[in-house]
Amino acid sequence: MLGQYGPLALYVVVAVVIAASVLGASRLLGPRAPSAQKLATYECGITPETAVGPRFSVKFYLVAMLFMIFDVEAVSFYPWAILLRHLGLFGLSEMALFVVVLAVGYAYVWKRGGFQWQE
Repeated sequence: MLGQYGPLALYVVVAVVIAASVLGASRLLGPRAPSAQKLATYECGITPETAVGPRFSVKFYLVAMLFMIFDVEAVSFYPWAILLRHLGLFGLSEMALFVVVLAVGYAYVWKRGGFQWQE
C-alpha cells in the first residue's frame, strides 16, 4: 500500500537535493565583498537626503483591508441579481443569510472602532 507513495517520495527527495545544491553552490561560488555602499539602505539608487517620514498608523491598513473585504463581498450581489429568477426562493434565502452574516461582521467592526481614523 505504501508503494504508491514511492514516486511522491522520490519527487520530494529530488526537490530537496536540488534546492540544497543550488543554495550550497550560491554560498560557495558567490562573490563575498561586502562594502559600506553594499550594506547601505537601498533607495532606488538615490542617496537619502532626509530622515524617513512618519509611519502610517496600523489603522490605515486595517481600514483599507476592511474596505477590500466588504467590497469584494458586495460584488457577489451582481451575479446573484442576474440569476435571481433562476435561483428562486432558495437563492433569496441564501442571499438573505449572506446579508445577515455580512451585517453582523460590519456591526462588529463598527462597534470595535475599526472604521475610526483617529484613536
